[in-house]
Amino acid sequence: MAKIGKIIGRERETRLLKEYIDSDKSEFIAIYGRRRVGKTYLIRNVVGEKACFSLTGMENAGLKEQLTNFYITLRKKRSDIPLPSSWLEAFDQLESWLETLGKGKKIIVVDELPWLDTVRSSFVAAFEHFWNDWASARNDIKLIVCGSATSWMIDNIINNRGGLHNRKTHQIYVAPFTLAESKQYFKAFGFRYADKEVAECHMIMGGVAYYYSLMLPSESVAQNVDRLFFCSNGELSNEFENLYRSLFKRSEDHIRIVTALASKDKGLTRKRLIETSGLNNNQKLTITLDELEKCGFIRNYTPFDGTKRDTLYQLVDSYTLFYFHFVKGNNYHDEHLWTHSINSPRYRAWSGYAFEMLCLNHIEQIKKALGISGMQNRACSWIWKGDEESQGTQIDLLIDRADQTVNVCEIKFARSEYKITKSDYENIENKLETLLQHSKTRKSLMLTMITSFGLATNQYSGRVQSQVTIADIMNN
Repeated sequence: MAKIGKIIGRERETRLLKEYIDSDKSEFIAIYGRRRVGKTYLIRNVVGEKACFSLTGMENAGLKEQLTNFYITLRKKRSDIPLPSSWLEAFDQLESWLETLGKGKKIIVVDELPWLDTVRSSFVAAFEHFWNDWASARNDIKLIVCGSATSWMIDNIINNRGGLHNRKTHQIYVAPFTLAESKQYFKAFGFRYADKEVAECHMIMGGVAYYYSLMLPSESVAQNVDRLFFCSNGELSNEFENLYRSLFKRSEDHIRIVTALASKDKGLTRKRLIETSGLNNNQKLTITLDELEKCGFIRNYTPFDGTKRDTLYQLVDSYTLFYFHFVKGNNYHDEHLWTHSINSPRYRAWSGYAFEMLCLNHIEQIKKALGISGMQNRACSWIWKGDEESQGTQIDLLIDRADQTVNVCEIKFARSEYKITKSDYENIENKLETLLQHSKTRKSLMLTMITSFGLATNQYSGRVQSQVTIADIMNN
């Protein structure tokens, strides 16, 4: 496993992995995260040539092909072994060879572990036996496993209730790049994008490292997006199907759920989600929702002053949102759809919502910018449906704080400083008054504006009590 290229960000993950490898006991390290965020890249940069055995599972291959792949890999180390007939025999061969290596750490890397667990293969049982009955009893084994099928990794390794229950020694979650890491990436690879363009890339691609790697520094953001998503045979034109199929073995229900949620920006209750998606209200739906949430595609939240029955499910994955807004609807096969859309109402509607999702995915950075990161708080939204006398209203982000204060956040994506108009001012005042009247909260309300470049000073800007910009999110 050769070391490759420079690694951006991942300071914490790199430090932890090195510490676990350098410990004086055997370690079972599970690394997980969604497809193409850089899990393998991280392992290769930390482990380099130090792995004594490295195996990668094969996608859509059967038991015979997986065992043959194992055999070919181990035969390069030990030529006198027969083709194993089962995973139990395969791991026995690996044990026998490792015991011949003498003293010193023995690093074993198994990439795309979920792909090895084929139907009726008994892989998990054999893998459990390898670790529990042999490797864990030693002090020199460093077993590193990872896989893009996040739900499989969580169910079978992280939260295993069988033979591997509490057997893993460490877990490392590799998340998509934050906005700050996205900026660091583009700077490191010679892109001269301004903060707004970096934010726009994140709003489209969700901080997925592989997607960024396909971009060219000689092209603008619009040119890159057109080439990757909308040109004939664009490298990301079919990513939606590949993404969900790789993460979930039976992805049809997952796709029906995100399709339903894409039609309702603020989310759906479970009841409305069932009605919209056509799925049954059963344990299978609960598991599917849980898998989507664990993989970072959706979130569930209770609105401000709501109860558990008011819980909403909301689509928060940036790439999936972009797909439903633009890629899926490209009926005319416009190869320059993004360039043609930049000044359109469609773009403005998407960018406003996509920026909200960027903010929801950077709540910790926003709280740091506001100076409240050390305080107990929760992020939520608030919706009032209205009555016969007045229209309903909604507030996209509230930060409900333990110090009896609520940050009421207005989120605006703009190309320059945002100018609060008279209409904006009246709308904001109406929201605050409605919130006080109908939520029955006794907490103080603090108006917070989250914008691209801050506020233009005028007769209305003084009403704002705190601000957060893209630069603030990047620097926290």
